[in-house]
Amino acid sequence: MTSKIKQFILKKRAPWEQNLVVLWFGTFMAGMAFSEVMPFLSLYVDTLGQFSKQQLSFYSGITYSATYLVTAFVSPLWGKLADTKGRKLMILRASLGMAFVIGAMGLVQNIWQLIALRMIQGFFSGYISNANALLATETPKEKSGLALGTLSTGYVSGNLIGPLLGGILAEFFSYRVTFFITGAVLLLVFFLSYFFVHEHFHPVERAKPLSTREVIGKLQNPKVVFGMFFTTMIIQASNNSITPILSLYVRQLMHSIGPVTLMAGVVAAIPGIATLFSAPRLGELGDHIGTEKILSIGFIFAICMYIPMAFINSVWLLAFFRFMVGISDGAMLPAVQAILSKRSPAEVTGRVFSWNQSFQALGNMSGPLIGSAVSGTFDYGSVFISTSLLVAVNFILVQITTRLERKH
Repeated sequence: MTSKIKQFILKKRAPWEQNLVVLWFGTFMAGMAFSEVMPFLSLYVDTLGQFSKQQLSFYSGITYSATYLVTAFVSPLWGKLADTKGRKLMILRASLGMAFVIGAMGLVQNIWQLIALRMIQGFFSGYISNANALLATETPKEKSGLALGTLSTGYVSGNLIGPLLGGILAEFFSYRVTFFITGAVLLLVFFLSYFFVHEHFHPVERAKPLSTREVIGKLQNPKVVFGMFFTTMIIQASNNSITPILSLYVRQLMHSIGPVTLMAGVVAAIPGIATLFSAPRLGELGDHIGTEKILSIGFIFAICMYIPMAFINSVWLLAFFRFMVGISDGAMLPAVQAILSKRSPAEVTGRVFSWNQSFQALGNMSGPLIGSAVSGTFDYGSVFISTSLLVAVNFILVQITTRLERKH
């Protein structure tokens, strides 16, 4: 085992492969940093003051959403800077900023300090989008599906392992020490990115950065690109629509008998496991049969998996269909990244991927709101019906835009 690890580390790699290894670790840690607080965020908030049950829920919700709210607004600004200063610089900014901000969360004395730091964490977003943009521009086009599909597993697996690791660290150490450890690891990401990520960046000399209209003008088919932004938002909203009602739906299926919380954790994590293993393979398959075909298959497969979840009566069936949804994510997520890469000129790639991150953040925010509204008005099963309808509308829109592109 030791010799295999040593061989992996010392293996001679092409520059794009070396970038992929380092950026995969970086996106893994960024994903983990965003998700690991979930098992104890409300408990940590509870230690920062004397709150009623309603106040605790309110402050916990604000603390959770604050990061994504800021991310949605600042990502385009960082994307603009990435296209003029380079994506590696943005990666270093994001990793170093997150390292100190997340570490500082272990020092807060009241809820407002924590909310402020969570907002600043959103301000230092951009590692994921710029890692995708850098890898897209530094990787041969014929390898982009494989590379971006593999890279997407870093963030997904970080999100998957984050809650489990965060819970373990908080249990063995404390809430505050967990933030310190995460900050230290993100500092390691900064140094690895600084020394081992290579970018051949040649900024286009101009009097001022391109405006939004000029960036759009550089795109060969803006409708397809913006369609991918909308697709990203729908994928994230669909994945998160069940978040507010997951444990309640699991409890209903289990008739309040047995380890409800444990099963809810399994059901929550299982799509990430499926995406982790399927994304690289489906991304590589897209390089051979066409990325648009993989995306369409992912849409249809997702619709077929969401609908049965509204009518099942077993938690194991719920877990099975959630696993299948994870496979559809493995088809759609890298396909979106590859399509954006192939349709974005190098000088605006950073801006395009940052816009995509903004739509991802909007999906992360809107999904739970949709799930709560639908389940509150109807029932838990209706959430899956509404989600399948949303995915179906997105599928139709993408088909229309890609068909128009083929005609031109």
